[in-house]
Amino acid sequence: MFDIERWQEIFDTIRKNKLRTFLTGLSVASGIFMLVILLGFGQGMQNGIAHEFEQDATTIVEVWPGITSKGYRGLNPGRRIQLRNENYETATALYADKIEYKSPLIFVRNVSVNYGKEALVYGVRGVSYDYQFIDNQKMHEGRFLNYQDEVSTGKVAIIGKKIKQDVFKEVNTPVGEFINISGVLFKIVGVFDENEEREEERIYIPITTAQKVFNGANNIDNISYTLPPVENFDQAVVQAIAFKDNLRTYLQQVHTVAPDDTSAIQVWSALEEAKRYFSLVGNIKFFFWFVGICTIIAGVVGVSNIMLIVVKERTREIGIRKALGAKPWSIVGMILHEAIFITTIFGFTGLIFSMGLLELVGPNIEVDYVLNPSVNFNVALTTVFVLILAGAIAGFFPAWRAASVHTITALRDE
Repeated sequence: MFDIERWQEIFDTIRKNKLRTFLTGLSVASGIFMLVILLGFGQGMQNGIAHEFEQDATTIVEVWPGITSKGYRGLNPGRRIQLRNENYETATALYADKIEYKSPLIFVRNVSVNYGKEALVYGVRGVSYDYQFIDNQKMHEGRFLNYQDEVSTGKVAIIGKKIKQDVFKEVNTPVGEFINISGVLFKIVGVFDENEEREEERIYIPITTAQKVFNGANNIDNISYTLPPVENFDQAVVQAIAFKDNLRTYLQQVHTVAPDDTSAIQVWSALEEAKRYFSLVGNIKFFFWFVGICTIIAGVVGVSNIMLIVVKERTREIGIRKALGAKPWSIVGMILHEAIFITTIFGFTGLIFSMGLLELVGPNIEVDYVLNPSVNFNVALTTVFVLILAGAIAGFFPAWRAASVHTITALRDE
């Protein structure tokens, strides 16, 4: 039942002790504010890492060769490993049921690229037609490479949108135009779009053409696979690790590499890397929770201490109330009411300010591995209610102490 006299007492007490009430409430508000901001940045880190991995296929497994660091079966260390077409074809056949998309890749080096009289300083790569899905490339214009381009060693090229903007300003579309790569004309059939501008500064041609025209023989620099998606993240990680280990073992055997030589053949799994990052973020978020909760506890302790002071100041008043017939629970309710009121008002103040700050600033934050810091409103609201409960508990003990004081002792208090 609404008791207007009780509310008048609370406001009179607050009015008489404005600074004390403000400082107490500030510790409560800052606790909620700190917790929500920390949780927001924890979520922002998780969003940022997820965004980084979404730029390529999430189940990608990549292979690239290195240099042996150990001697093995009579062969000296320091050998440079060279991947070849047969390695790619055999591995693809061995693990066909575990592969979704596949593509070898070579870096076409020591070539000149020209459009008319203009020299272009962009990297040229030879890839297979599946590479579009491995690298998550979106077509801005035209099409990507296809199977026919590859089997016919077609003289076709795909360019990034950044190249279009820099070089082909005078034409409506670069599709259908020709670029000269070391004396060989390639027809542009598509323009691709990437999340990062630097990745749009690339030219892709069919890998068969790159090998045949630019003396690539049957050498390849990189192999990329994607695995079929699995709903359960942990299961997908297990699948990726198993595939990665089997692929490395096969390539080590083919190239006579020691099983424990990790520098000769590098195999990288996006899912395994993602799990490491997400585990790190999980630990950081746990630390944020710990720091935020400790801050809230400090605020609650402040409320409890202030209530003890309030009880001490109002000991004689409490004695008079008891002498006039006030019940112990009435005294407890009076103190609790004030503690809960202060905790609630300042708790929601901290929540509103923190959520408002995240809403205004969060979308504009551009930091590596931090994207749109935010926090679930229900989680934030729950923390406020937990804070209110903690404030009630903090106020209960001073209130119970006040109710337990003997009437004669309270009346004698000066």
